[in-house]
Amino acid sequence: MDTTPFLRPDGLLDLARVRVDPGLAFNLPASFAARRAILPLSAIGGEAWAAMADPGDSAAIDLLSQRAALPVSVLPADRADILRHVQTVYGDLRAGDEASPFAAGASGTGADPGDDAVLAVENILRAAVLRRASDVHVDPERDGVRVRMRVDGVLEDFQRLPSEALPALVSRVKILARLDIAERRAPQDGAFTWRRPFRAGALGGTYDVRVATLPIRFGERVTLRLLETDGARLTLDALGMDDRQRAAFERVLARPHGLVLLTGPTGSGKTTTLYAAIRHLLDNAPLNILTVEDPVEYEIAGVAQCEVDSTDKVSFGDALRSLLRHDPDVIMIGEIRDSESLDIAVKAALTGHLVLSTLHTNDSVSAVLRLADMGLEPHLAAATLRLSVAQRLVRRLCPVCSKPVAVTAAEARFLGRPELAGRTAYVPGACLACAGRGYAGRIGLFEFMVPDEEISAAIAASLSYGALRDILFRKGFRVLLDDALAKSDTGAIALRDIIA
Repeated sequence: MDTTPFLRPDGLLDLARVRVDPGLAFNLPASFAARRAILPLSAIGGEAWAAMADPGDSAAIDLLSQRAALPVSVLPADRADILRHVQTVYGDLRAGDEASPFAAGASGTGADPGDDAVLAVENILRAAVLRRASDVHVDPERDGVRVRMRVDGVLEDFQRLPSEALPALVSRVKILARLDIAERRAPQDGAFTWRRPFRAGALGGTYDVRVATLPIRFGERVTLRLLETDGARLTLDALGMDDRQRAAFERVLARPHGLVLLTGPTGSGKTTTLYAAIRHLLDNAPLNILTVEDPVEYEIAGVAQCEVDSTDKVSFGDALRSLLRHDPDVIMIGEIRDSESLDIAVKAALTGHLVLSTLHTNDSVSAVLRLADMGLEPHLAAATLRLSVAQRLVRRLCPVCSKPVAVTAAEARFLGRPELAGRTAYVPGACLACAGRGYAGRIGLFEFMVPDEEISAAIAASLSYGALRDILFRKGFRVLLDDALAKSDTGAIALRDIIA
């Protein structure tokens, strides 16, 4: 692996340009890493890479090699820089912390099991933040406990723990989420707030952690969903829209009333786009914005966010009806889920409100058919619908190590675009910037249907799905695949990920 892009002019490693894999780093105790000024980085090409102030410290290298079961390659780095990043990765350093609960072959610190569980949960959460994971899965199996994390939409193995560690770990999570630790035969749901200050880099802050437990054959399964409470990063700039899409989106948001729908399957980023739209509206005009969500995923200052109560003290319909009595300029509905929520959304859009919501359909044109299936009259759909956006999330290639390849004839045929054969595409590599994954975050793919007079007339006339698409294609309509090909050409995504 070429390490030149990560070196400073003085030949030392620039730690600001690398990404640490906690799965490797947690093989060393925090106090040892600080004392010997060693920072494990990531495993790439069958080697464990580490930054060291003293590359000649063979004892530290041997310990990491033994714990990681890999040969170690060392890069020299500034001692103060290493210690700052050790603090970032390991958190509060503890004297005598000579074995991590995650160290290979270690079951804990040798202290009370409850103490081990506290440290284990803390390390899992810290690792999830370092990996930028959205979810953590703790799965009890016959021969141990598997901990996995969903990173950029893909599940990754993180660690295996002994079966005897599960009860204490589950109890610790339940205590944090204020669940009943004595109840082990029924599913439970809860939440807690986790704060993790980091002294280096942009990671850290406060996270809402949603907890769900489920009794299965070998014990209680736990799922943690991490949501950063600071919504400041949710901007239109971060979504991946091209200039034309961004301009169309902003034009629609500038209109005083109408219905804006974001469509796609679960996990396609619809809610993130909604929040980015709200932040854009707040930044451009003094507006009274109200939302109804189940649940509230991000807190946005200046927005009144109503969370639907699972006990039905605040039902979805009641919340929506109440919203209209609070003089809103913009209403955001987490999801149009039934005819009642659709009826209220359409009435609000007809009476001078801008309504933003989501709908589960495969593409932007199908939203019209879905509205009809839910009982909306075609003329009302034509009168209110201002924009329908279909979107998906795709992993973004690491810009440092992605590699160009030629599109094969088979791939081109699979996409239905035989003319693409031989065209340059890109595939993931592996480097220190992406911790050997080849990817760095996710980017959105978008398909915009902006009804003009002709399209609105076609919707009012109940034209078929095919007829609507024919009119749109005549006007230069670009489907999701077109956006994917454009982003593939720039090296932002791997075309093979679209095929998969």
